[in-house]
Amino acid sequence: MNKKLDLYLAGPRGFCAGVERAILMVQEAINKYGSPVYVRHEIVHNKFVVDNLKSEGAIFVEELSEIKNKDRPVIFSAHGVPKSVPKEAEKLNLIFFDATCPLVSKIHREVENFERSELPVVLIGHHNHPEVIGTMGQINKKIYLVENIEDVKKLPFDRNQKIAYVTQTTLSIDDTSEIINEIKSRFKNVIEPKKNDICYATTNRQEAVKKIAKKCDYFLVLGSNNSSNSLRLVEVAKNYGAKECILVENVNEFDSTKFKNANSIGITASASAPEILIKILIEKLSYKFDLNIIESLYEKENIHFKIPQKLKEAS
Repeated sequence: MNKKLDLYLAGPRGFCAGVERAILMVQEAINKYGSPVYVRHEIVHNKFVVDNLKSEGAIFVEELSEIKNKDRPVIFSAHGVPKSVPKEAEKLNLIFFDATCPLVSKIHREVENFERSELPVVLIGHHNHPEVIGTMGQINKKIYLVENIEDVKKLPFDRNQKIAYVTQTTLSIDDTSEIINEIKSRFKNVIEPKKNDICYATTNRQEAVKKIAKKCDYFLVLGSNNSSNSLRLVEVAKNYGAKECILVENVNEFDSTKFKNANSIGITASASAPEILIKILIEKLSYKFDLNIIESLYEKENIHFKIPQKLKEAS
């Protein structure tokens, strides 16, 4: 007889609207133009998704210079790109489509507006993350990147100087709030974004984890090590009471024997991880445990982003 195990499912979880749109854009480009279709950087940070798109005819490159067949289309990833990238694509006469999440594009416009207002811009984000690189490449003037409170203390502004800030969309809500409070405490004239830059999906997934983390001996986050929103979910689960937190990158290789002394586990999926991975993991667990699946009611996300008309006409 299998051991009983309570399994708490966080909700909402998995794909967000921006990820769905980006993946669909690659698929529609393949439908229209045939394979291969090039994608600059991983379209989203999830190996399962990337491998599936490779099998459908996508070729992933880090730079446009790696594209061998210049007559083939290229898609820019959901994280956004510096303005220099589409300019380079135009010089190379490439057919290109920009799959930047509309919520990231909103931040790009905010940065441009702040520059027009001649305001110094502070970006709260993670060094070398593709989204941060893309945002910092939207204007010619320097953007001041801060990752933590210590970085805020090093900002070279006068206390009375008017400054503005934006944030990466996939940050920890709690950590970002602390950094924003530090900025406001050090500078008197701080211009904020009109709306919170941390996206709805990041917020919803973190809040869902907070509600169940303390009930769990183990908390599993299905995602990828290079995914900011995956790593933040692991941190949130740990900070809100889960005894041990694990990032699961490959469900097929996951060893569940460590749960033999556990009474409860929690599971979520990052915004770039598909629901199918949750189903595969639950099926694997069901072979070894008598699962009691607990999923609270939650409001379904009803947000959808359109793909470019040019791709629609093509498919």
